Amino acid sequence: MTPHAARWTIAPAAVAIHLCVGSIYAWSVFNRPIEASAPAFPKGAAAYTFSIAIALLGASAAVGGRWLERAGPRAAARLAAACFAGGLALGGLGVASARLWLLYLGVGVVGGIGLGLAYVSPVSALVKWFPDRRGLATGLAVLGFGGGSLIAAPLANALIERVGVPATLWTLAAAYGSVMLAAAQRLVPPPDGWMPPGWRPPPHRAAQLALPAMTVGAALRTRQFWLLWGMLFVNISAGIALLAQGSPLMQDLFGRTPAQAAAFLGILALANAAGRLAWASLSDVAGRRAVFLAFFAVQAALFVLLPRVGADGTWRAFQAMTLVVFSMYGGGFATIPAYLADLFGARNVGAIHGALLTAWSAAGVVGPLVITRVREARLAALPDGAPRLPLYAPTFTAIAAALAVGFVATLAVQPVARPVTVLDADGGPERQPA
Repeated sequence: MTPHAARWTIAPAAVAIHLCVGSIYAWSVFNRPIEASAPAFPKGAAAYTFSIAIALLGASAAVGGRWLERAGPRAAARLAAACFAGGLALGGLGVASARLWLLYLGVGVVGGIGLGLAYVSPVSALVKWFPDRRGLATGLAVLGFGGGSLIAAPLANALIERVGVPATLWTLAAAYGSVMLAAAQRLVPPPDGWMPPGWRPPPHRAAQLALPAMTVGAALRTRQFWLLWGMLFVNISAGIALLAQGSPLMQDLFGRTPAQAAAFLGILALANAAGRLAWASLSDVAGRRAVFLAFFAVQAALFVLLPRVGADGTWRAFQAMTLVVFSMYGGGFATIPAYLADLFGARNVGAIHGALLTAWSAAGVVGPLVITRVREARLAALPDGAPRLPLYAPTFTAIAAALAVGFVATLAVQPVARPVTVLDADGGPERQPA
């Protein structure tokens, strides 16, 4: 198989890995069954497993990203499979033995480390194989993570009903581990300097590709890296804050039943997954900056309008608006690795992307915490029978303001000055500043 044909076999492997680890978004399916299986656990304690896993995702991606670029994406994906599957198995043992610390250690810490490595390793491989379509490549790489819960939620529900929580976690550990190990075999980088046959990069892209890649340390010392960190943090916070209180919000403002709210959250997962591919692919044509400007401008306007829609109880308008928000939530995840490769070069993008994903860990804690605390505080002060809009309107306004800051940060992102390689008078390489 030629390298050009082989690169298209890597994309399905990347999606398969992310479908497995994206199942973490369906963790809420386990919360109540775990409490029923282990009555000794404090009420609500199982839900913190998800927060621990997301926090470790960012940390492990940041630390493991540097090792990934040395060891290669295949080795990183194999380790990710072992950690994620092993973490689920340990979690099952924790539930079976009623040891909460073992559940946190297994699914939260060990599984979270697997999440981080599994997230960045396919991105690292695909960005290098697709210099001509970086947005498409990163969209494909993270597509599965957005849609993993669609498969995992009904599968886990069915297994829990049949065999109980511990056996479900052990079964999923075996299944996910097998799929991830098989998919990891396809994650190999292309030869140095490889280009698709017949592809002639446009002038601006040719100039980018001619520049040597920056190390992760050099990238972290640039203003552009931290601007992108802030942009990703804001974009994630907007979506995840809405997700954290999505079900009660739909019940409070639009009179939905818990089942109806859960069904729409599943549709939002589809928007998340579709947005990853659609927006990242669009960025290949319109540019990364233009796409992020659209994210922040459109979402800021939508969050300003959400209180009015909530006051009117206009369900269809709310559905349309949140579908757009979640498509952009997913689109931000998919477009940011291509943006990093454009600015800093593709060679060390796995390590740089891993460092940037600490924004995800921060947003995963801040977003849900803020909207949940605001809702709880206002609910305690709300008279019985009063409209529920005041529980959410201040948070919507704050998110709109944060999105406006994200818009300004995007405007401030400029190309990074990197050294260029030119030929001296004797035909040898000579380094000069860009």
